[in-house]
Amino acid sequence: MARGLTAERVRRDVDVVSRAGLDLDSFLEEAVASVQRAVPWVSACLATHDPSTHMLTSARKYGHLRRVNSHDHEFGLLEYGTVEPTAFTELAEAEVPAAGVHLLTEGEVERSHRMGSFMVPNFGFGDEARLVFRDGRQAWGAMALFRGSDDQPFDAAEIDFLASLSQVFARGVRTGMLARLATWSPPADVAGPAVLIIGPDDRIVQVSPGAEARLRDLIDGEAAGDPLSPVSALVGAARRYGRGETSLQPRCRVRATSGQWLVLHAAPLSGAGERAGEVVVTIEEARPPEIVALVVAAFDLTPRERDVTQLVLQGVDTKEIAATLHVSSYTVQDHLKSIFAKADVRSRRELIARIYFDQYVPRIGSELSPTGWFAG
Repeated sequence: MARGLTAERVRRDVDVVSRAGLDLDSFLEEAVASVQRAVPWVSACLATHDPSTHMLTSARKYGHLRRVNSHDHEFGLLEYGTVEPTAFTELAEAEVPAAGVHLLTEGEVERSHRMGSFMVPNFGFGDEARLVFRDGRQAWGAMALFRGSDDQPFDAAEIDFLASLSQVFARGVRTGMLARLATWSPPADVAGPAVLIIGPDDRIVQVSPGAEARLRDLIDGEAAGDPLSPVSALVGAARRYGRGETSLQPRCRVRATSGQWLVLHAAPLSGAGERAGEVVVTIEEARPPEIVALVVAAFDLTPRERDVTQLVLQGVDTKEIAATLHVSSYTVQDHLKSIFAKADVRSRRELIARIYFDQYVPRIGSELSPTGWFAG
């Protein structure tokens, strides 16, 4: 049970590591190990999400899940192709960002389609507790903890404790996401967008040149799951989109192992016969406008600091920023000091480079490819 001094120590420990500037793998591994002292688990899966679309961008596995065939591809299709109250997309919008399946189903965990058709038959789990890493209305990732069929199910106190960690985990993920800005090196055998065609049986039917290298670049860390996990999540969501169950065409921004930002899109294809039900997935390098908002959000700026940052990116000087926002120049300078501290930079130039990334700024002025973007 997550009670007493142990829970408080764990909460403090997770808070400390979330502020330590760790890379994503190190933060998640240390944090989930700390949580285990207050909320014991036999297996755990931690994911990162695109905060704008709530789509899966990476997954890491711990405990028993690292030693078995984890069926990552089937999980992505199920998690995003169907909806139930404990789905990550639902918890991202729920009043409480954590839930226990045993509690929610009054002990009949098979009433959860995910548990009844996937978790129980494949892994023998008896219960699952879920937490979404939420900061305000933005969800940066999620955690699923599992117990065996002979273990005590997660109780209400443990779920409440997990819910109290939501914002702390969000901070750690935001920080870890930006920890490798200077290490970017593009895969040598990739040029331009990569395309995958997924058949009605959810298997890859066709790939374009460079697609395999793009998929390899999605593997991030020793505990990482199948690189197809984000792809299968998009395919599951695209099938829902094709059935008219959602109006949002699935897409996500993913930080690859190389440090490069990629954008993944999925769309159902129209066709007849054997081609019916195909989905096309496109993977391409993210343009600055697609990830600037994501990175600025990761700095945890206030609304006014975001306004100032937007004007700085447009090259507006302090006096003009003050006039535009109807504040004094001294107030603008105070905002800039706070922005520089949060972004870990010392000047406007460094702020611009940090937001647009090392992968963009050094390439300004280089040759352009036929797509109109920087050549590899």
